[in-house]
Amino acid sequence: MRTEIRSKLREVLMTSPSFLWLAALFALPTAFVFAIALRPANPFGGVGRGWTLDNLERLADPLYLDVVWRTLWISGLTTLICLSLAVPIGYVLARVSRKWRGICLMLIVIPFWTNFLIRVFAWKALLHPEGPVKRVLVGLGLAGPQTPLLYNPAAVILVSVYTFLPFTILPIYAAADKFDFQLLEAARDLGARPWRAFRTVFLPGIRRGLLTALLFVLIPSLGSYIIPDLVGGPNGEMLGNKIAQRVFVDRNLPEAGALSVVLILAVLAPLVVALFLERKKEKPEAILR
Repeated sequence: MRTEIRSKLREVLMTSPSFLWLAALFALPTAFVFAIALRPANPFGGVGRGWTLDNLERLADPLYLDVVWRTLWISGLTTLICLSLAVPIGYVLARVSRKWRGICLMLIVIPFWTNFLIRVFAWKALLHPEGPVKRVLVGLGLAGPQTPLLYNPAAVILVSVYTFLPFTILPIYAAADKFDFQLLEAARDLGARPWRAFRTVFLPGIRRGLLTALLFVLIPSLGSYIIPDLVGGPNGEMLGNKIAQRVFVDRNLPEAGALSVVLILAVLAPLVVALFLERKKEKPEAILR
């Protein structure tokens, strides 16, 4: 009994710094945001006294619903494209020789050497109506002189994929590097076609890497602000832009808090789903053991 009490006490002492860190930097600020969302705004751009549900009820406005829906589908499509590109890249990286693997990883990491804002501005210059991309597309007959490449959801998705793709490749490569590729050969020997072996053996074998990559892309994409602000325009506006407008332009902190609540719930939802799926996968494995 004493041994169990000591063991539990040791666990509490070891985990208490992490819990305190999470409480101070995550739980308390989140609670403040929820509290502000339930307060009225005062005429001076601050938080008024009393409590109200008006800010939350205002989220039913079609304007907000359109922005929330745009945020969800742009983030979802960005995540899907990143995963579709990162899985074959991670597979190839895990199979190539050490020499080429190092070169490829360096090429993937090189964009991080440049400031994020500069990279987004570079894409804005590339997609400009007088930019090189527009000239090439017009020259090839793939776009007309009036075809807009900037200030639309497509530009937001393109730049988001470019930005978040390295975050998708690295965890998938890390999982693929530990995968036993002899399992694929065994599946083929048993009659499975290459695609079926890849789908039923390789992808489940790197599921944790896939889950990590999904969260690494989906969560920052949901809260993206700079990319839609610079290349999205009014038609590519996302939830982060609306929050910034309410804080810096309208000086309506309670309404910004209500929008932030929506964003917090949208970010927590994939985390809860991922945790549920991971525990569901671990239960059969524990029973087999």
